[in-house]
Amino acid sequence: MVRALVLLAALVSAQALADFIPQRADPWVLKAGGQYYFTASVPSFDKVVLRKAASLEGLIRAPEVTAWQRPAQGPLAGFVWAPELHLIDGAWYLYVAVGSQKQPFQVRTQVLENKSPDPTTGHWQVLGRMQTQWDTFNLDATQFHYQGKNYLIWAQHPPDKKYNSALYIAELTGPTSLGPQTRISEPTLPWETIGYAVNEGPAVLQSHGKVFVTFSASATDANYAMGMLWAKDGADLLDASSWHKLPKPVLTTNATLKRFGPGHNSFTQDSQGRDILVYHARYYRDLKGSPLDDPNRDARLKLITWDKNGMPDFGQDVGDYSF
Repeated sequence: MVRALVLLAALVSAQALADFIPQRADPWVLKAGGQYYFTASVPSFDKVVLRKAASLEGLIRAPEVTAWQRPAQGPLAGFVWAPELHLIDGAWYLYVAVGSQKQPFQVRTQVLENKSPDPTTGHWQVLGRMQTQWDTFNLDATQFHYQGKNYLIWAQHPPDKKYNSALYIAELTGPTSLGPQTRISEPTLPWETIGYAVNEGPAVLQSHGKVFVTFSASATDANYAMGMLWAKDGADLLDASSWHKLPKPVLTTNATLKRFGPGHNSFTQDSQGRDILVYHARYYRDLKGSPLDDPNRDARLKLITWDKNGMPDFGQDVGDYSF
């Protein structure tokens, strides 16, 4: 009883601090058909949850439904990380990283399909693993439409490298099938390799004549930070030379603003049509044990502004968006 009250108090405290949704890491918001949809990693790493609301603010108190629960045993009984919801050619798809019972951390991107008009209802069918070039650790797949084609960007460990993960892009040729893949970023800069050498959590924003890809790097503690790639609109995105990588992160820890380890974002727009960054961060720096054991990566929002060169400014020294 005491433990339950402590957890409840912590949750209420987190909600008081957060402008959006507490204890929901890797947040994904999709606006489709006049509705906002939300999904994220849950602290138990055992299921995919969805929320639906008519407004961005409405997601805060929207009921949460379980779209998919991992089985008790077998090849899909491991950790469930970072789901994303996409509407492609009239059907709903979930891309989610799932491990096995024997190797819970060795996640692969699984694809789930729902042909119901409403993704919070209907049946989610597991179609199987995304067929990347190698059967290695991979996660954080995100889909986008560009010049009449569907593309996928994801994070994966290449078998010939010692780092944890790099970013790859390929044309999405079917629900679980891909064309030839191209590496567009790998963790080589000092800020990308603190604790772990990681590029992960890609998110795509197409605006101002450019295709932007934000991503996250380093360990999931206060060292976690967001970087960015960009390509000119009209470029061949499967050509690695089309991509330009900023040498410095675009969003990092800011102790004054109680923003520790920001990252793994998505993009949406508010009711006024302004671009919004949806990301997670903690409100404190010090952790006990593994960062993944700490549940308080909260989903938060930031207003994106644009400079005269058509580059996004994520407000390193600016507080979060408020309703």
